[in-house]
Amino acid sequence: MKKAILIAMLAMPMGVFAQKSDPNMGIIPAPVSVTKGKGEFKFTPETIVLVDSPNHKAVKFFADYMRKMGLATAMTDMQTVDKKKMSLKNTVILNMTFTDDIRPEGYELRITEDGVEIKGHGAGMFYGIQTLMQMIKPGSQGYATIPCAAIRDFPRFGYRGMHLDVSRHFFDVDFIKKYIDLMAMYKLNNFHWHLSDDQGWRVEIKKYPKLTEVGSKRAQTRVGRESGPTATGVFDNMPHGGFYTQEQVNEIVSYASARYINVVPEIDMPAHTLAMLAAYPELSCDPAKTYKVGEKWGSYDDFLCPTEETFKVLYDVLNEVMDMFPSKYIHIGGDECNKVAWKRSQFCRDLIAEQKLMNEEGLQSYFIAKLAKYVHSQGREIIGWDEILEGGLAPGAVVMSWRGDKGGIAASQLGHDVIMTPGSGGMYFDHAQSKSAMEPLSIGGFAPLEKTYNYNPVPEVLNKEQQKHVLGVQANLWTEYIATPGKAEYMLLPRMMAMSEVNWTPVQIRDYRNFAEQRLPHHLAMIDKAGYNYRVPVAIGATDTVMSGDKFRIELQPSVEGAKIHYTIDGAEPTENDLVYSAPIDFTVPDGGNIVFKSIVVAASGKRSIPTTIRMESK
Repeated sequence: MKKAILIAMLAMPMGVFAQKSDPNMGIIPAPVSVTKGKGEFKFTPETIVLVDSPNHKAVKFFADYMRKMGLATAMTDMQTVDKKKMSLKNTVILNMTFTDDIRPEGYELRITEDGVEIKGHGAGMFYGIQTLMQMIKPGSQGYATIPCAAIRDFPRFGYRGMHLDVSRHFFDVDFIKKYIDLMAMYKLNNFHWHLSDDQGWRVEIKKYPKLTEVGSKRAQTRVGRESGPTATGVFDNMPHGGFYTQEQVNEIVSYASARYINVVPEIDMPAHTLAMLAAYPELSCDPAKTYKVGEKWGSYDDFLCPTEETFKVLYDVLNEVMDMFPSKYIHIGGDECNKVAWKRSQFCRDLIAEQKLMNEEGLQSYFIAKLAKYVHSQGREIIGWDEILEGGLAPGAVVMSWRGDKGGIAASQLGHDVIMTPGSGGMYFDHAQSKSAMEPLSIGGFAPLEKTYNYNPVPEVLNKEQQKHVLGVQANLWTEYIATPGKAEYMLLPRMMAMSEVNWTPVQIRDYRNFAEQRLPHHLAMIDKAGYNYRVPVAIGATDTVMSGDKFRIELQPSVEGAKIHYTIDGAEPTENDLVYSAPIDFTVPDGGNIVFKSIVVAASGKRSIPTTIRMESK
């Protein structure tokens, strides 16, 4: 709790600010340039959609969207139209031909009362369509309106990533597609699919069937926190498993590609491989030992031994992975290898001496370098977590910096490309979204929406040449404490929207208050209607605080468009049965008295925020 003099000083500016016209017209991520026009374009059943590339996947995506919206579906090839004999009024034009002056993945969108035109090539056209879809205001019976504007837009970064761990908990194909749909909506273009770990191997490898026959199943799972004073030490006695067939992988890769999303597979090694050892113990440094798929979280002391047999198996596995995934990048993990198994292995000690390596860190570099060389020989490149810096980076390796920015800075200074994904920057979405005890169980950490939004992935310490090595930003959703799609969505949203703006929008025009107060409420209402789960932010203008004075004004706004704010003034926890906030409320507190104002936001679907408490005390 914090002390202040007047609550009006906290709440009133927010209400005033939200009444101003939104310069970004509700679009997330905010475009590079928006010029508002007057009036609106009216989409009617007579509207003609002209395209110069009718078989292009962006055009097909738009046609499918229009069909689902109940709007016009006919796509007319420009080459078949005699423009001299027809009016170009009431048209939507998708133009991929004259785009030489448009930046990569960029687009231009012009909306007048006469028509709409999007210029962009490939992904740029797709992102222009995404922006248009956000601006369409559906009517009924084939009618809709779009406000007039001129938008010029392109991304800040080329790599805009979202990660999902399916090893700790398995998620089915339908959920993966739903996840990809969200990514496409917010112009993210790399889906990092964490497919293997100690607790489960999730992708079919036909040459090594035991990886899924044995490695995809664990007998039970630890309940509650792994460590600390609230750790339970209890297991659920419930088997957990699942994996994706190669046909399912191909289906997902194709689904993502249609939305301009590249799928980056991760096969984690040399550590986080207990599920692999359970299937093939001969790949360990102690083959006589019995291994089982991990049932608790954290790191294990057993992992792959760097023998030639191990590398042969890994090359075979990578061959099948690369056959399934056309991605330029293959993620090979490299994180949290504590070297315990290697330190107690005579084979590893001999290998260190034979290869003239300094120590086990040098052995990790040797391990990663062999994989990198093989992957490179197949025309691909590796990504690894920032631990791959230990012992020296393999040529061409891309570093994913998760332990703060330090690894990304070091790699950039060495001339390597980096992807910034630090937990300290609010990019770990398994961290709690507030410090309230009402938040669901998480792995720990604190990543509120504002922290995620305000992250800048380009450290000032880097010079201009080194800054070019920052490819972009990724947020990670690890699932030790996320067992259901509903909870995954709750932890993902709305932080993913904030992260999309970090990746796309120029840093100098980003504005958290504009994002959170003017644009986010509409987007949350859209995903609420679409059936996604999400964390409902507290009311705009509300915060847990104690105020001292005699006269107070409470001025709030719903954090979700169309939601209601319910409140109590007697200290009771508010529910949807309590008073509905509809206008600013003035309070006078008598000497020696106090008023406890508690509020919640309740969306149309019934989803609700955590309560906030404002305690007003007399001086």
